Amino acid sequence: MFYQWLYSLSEYSPIFNVFRYITVRTFIAFFTSFFLCIIWGPAFIEKLKILSFGQSIRDDGPQEHKKKAGTPTMGGWLILLTCLVPILLWLDLKNPLVMAAVVITWCFGLIGYADDYLKVSKKNSKGLSGKVRLVAEFLVAGITLFVLIKYYNFNTVITVPFIKQLVFDLGYWYVVAGSLVIVGTANAVNFTDGLDGLAIVPIVVCAATLGLFSYVAGHLTIANYLQIIHVAGAGELAPFSGAIVGAGLGFLWFNAYPAQLFMGDVGSLSLGGFLGVMAVLTKNEILMVLLGGIFVLEALSVITQVLSFKMTGKRVFKMAPIHHHYELKGLTENKIIVRFWIISILLAMLSLASLKLR
Repeated sequence: MFYQWLYSLSEYSPIFNVFRYITVRTFIAFFTSFFLCIIWGPAFIEKLKILSFGQSIRDDGPQEHKKKAGTPTMGGWLILLTCLVPILLWLDLKNPLVMAAVVITWCFGLIGYADDYLKVSKKNSKGLSGKVRLVAEFLVAGITLFVLIKYYNFNTVITVPFIKQLVFDLGYWYVVAGSLVIVGTANAVNFTDGLDGLAIVPIVVCAATLGLFSYVAGHLTIANYLQIIHVAGAGELAPFSGAIVGAGLGFLWFNAYPAQLFMGDVGSLSLGGFLGVMAVLTKNEILMVLLGGIFVLEALSVITQVLSFKMTGKRVFKMAPIHHHYELKGLTENKIIVRFWIISILLAMLSLASLKLR
């Protein structure tokens, strides 16, 4: 918590007062992670090549993807490590909401790493058992939420966007509901990570939006004015979001088509877990369905494909997730990616409108 030491110097010079402001620390966290990512990126990629941590490509995937085999993966570590520095420097680690977000993000990242490592070591695209991965994710999310509710009096109310009269207090059942949001978001992001740069921009857009929601929810006056739930201490999550946005844009520098680096499951699960826990901590559990609409669409396409094939023996899409369906229909990879980016920005704008349309 380096910023607190800097703020203590304000008794000698008023310029150090700026470090008490969440907005200032959010911008500093953003630039810290962005430039660290840009600086560390080339060496990180070379290290992955030396270790032969290359991506394995699905045999049943689009043929154009075969040329991507061997591209360094596990790039999520670059994002996590470049975020760790601003977390240690510019965040209040005594804040239980911050610690909850850190625990979810890093634990989900470790689960993703186990999955990636098995894929790399066995040279296939199977990885960790789906059941084992889900159990681990639900345990991490459930325990974290239980601790917040029992020991830190976390609000267990769920509201419905655009309809302020609908409010549900789930009590300890919130552990189940919140875990579903976190785990569901993490795996939906994981499904989306299939084309160069496709997942990281919607992640950045969602993280920036949730960072704004956290600042608003943590500010009593603004929260009361907008008639949203005030969450004490939630504003401290904004610098965390700033760090994720900065690292995400830095990662995009290397992940843009044609990608020099893939984020892997260590990236998609950790960042998806971050978005999920941010939605929970800022009381935007249901709104996350709208904000993360791209991720929801990708997840639903997979679920629909699996259920349809098991029940009827027929496939709804040429291939799932849905971005591969559009590839097989003839759309170029770049066109799919950019259109999905545009949709994610539009959904973010609509989600922001919910702040006033209550």
